[in-house]
Amino acid sequence: MNAVRSFQRGVTLVELVVAIVVIGTAAGVILGLLSANVNASADPMVRQQAVAIARAYMEEILLRDFTDPDGSDGETARVDFDDVDDYDGLLDAVARDQFDNPITGLGDYTVSVSVTSSGALPGVPAADSLRVDVTVSRPPFLAFSLSGYRTR
Repeated sequence: MNAVRSFQRGVTLVELVVAIVVIGTAAGVILGLLSANVNASADPMVRQQAVAIARAYMEEILLRDFTDPDGSDGETARVDFDDVDDYDGLLDAVARDQFDNPITGLGDYTVSVSVTSSGALPGVPAADSLRVDVTVSRPPFLAFSLSGYRTR
């Protein structure tokens, strides 16, 4: 008979409140972790887009001549750039294609290019090599740099 009475006892109000607090805290922690995970899930896509932009700029630059083919150095419009050092100091506030048109959907990316004389390649005179640095950034947290070399 005593065993039957212990099963009919039920749950007190204090036990119920403690159970609700424990379950609520656990649910809050789990939902917080899921929220942080969802917010970070776009990071790989943003990084991959930055890499693709940097590669496109780098390929465009490295395919240009080492020296100016028309003898007129210092072109100012990107569509007129005909040698590697014309890109030095290029700053695009919006990612652009090789024809200087903004790339749809990638307006948040800023691209800067630096071209410097390089003596870092073994067996190549410094006057015959250029280092190209392309930096793609997207506020507030991404800055990706890609470097390449062009020789005479």
